[in-house]
Amino acid sequence: MIDLTFHAFKSALSQRLQEPLPGIEAHQKMASTSRMRAMLKPNERTRRSAVLIVFYPYQDSIFLPLILRPIYDGVHAGQMAFPGGRMERTDENLTRTALREAQEEIGIRASDVQVLGHLTELYIPPSNFYVLPVVGILPYKPEFYPDPREVDQVVEVRLDELMDDAIIGRSFIEVRGASIDAPHYQIQGFKVWGATAMMISELLTVIYSAQNISS
Repeated sequence: MIDLTFHAFKSALSQRLQEPLPGIEAHQKMASTSRMRAMLKPNERTRRSAVLIVFYPYQDSIFLPLILRPIYDGVHAGQMAFPGGRMERTDENLTRTALREAQEEIGIRASDVQVLGHLTELYIPPSNFYVLPVVGILPYKPEFYPDPREVDQVVEVRLDELMDDAIIGRSFIEVRGASIDAPHYQIQGFKVWGATAMMISELLTVIYSAQNISS
C-alpha cells in the first residue's frame, strides 16, 4: 500500500517513468482471452489517441479519476475508462491530446496538470485506436464538470483501493452480443476491463517499483 506523501509519490513516480516500462508483460496480466488469441496489431487505418491518468491529493490519500462512458451506439458504450480521445490536427503531440480531452470531458484545468511521463502505447482493436496513456498530477482536488455527451459519471478512486489485489476478478462480459472472457478490476460496483484494465496493470507495476526507488 502507498505510505508516501503526495510529494514523495510524485517524485518517485516521475523518476520511475523515465526508466524502461514493463509494457506488454504488464498488459497481458489483464488481457482478455480473445485478445490474447487474436494478437491484432495497428494498421494503416489506425488512428492515434491519448488518455490522461491524473493523480491528486485529498484527505491524506492519493486519488485518480475514472469515467463511465454513457450508453450509445459504439464499441465502448457503458465502459469504464480514463478520460481521453482521438488526436486532432491542432494537437502538437499526444500529450496535448490527453490534456485537451480531459479538460473537455471532465472539466479539469489542463494548464494545472504537471505531466510526469507516459506508459506504453496500447492498441485497441475494436475501435482501431493506438492509445498513449499520459501520466500527470494536480496539486489539488479538482472540481469535475463532466460533459454529459462523453461522460455518464466520474468515479474518484483512491490509489490504495486500486492497489488491493482483492478487487481483481475474472468473468464473462457481454459486449454487443458477444461474451468475452476477461479479467477485471471491481471498483465501486463497476467492472474495469479491457484496455483500461491493461493500462492500470502497467500503471500499478510502475508504482510498485517507484515505491522501491523511494525507500
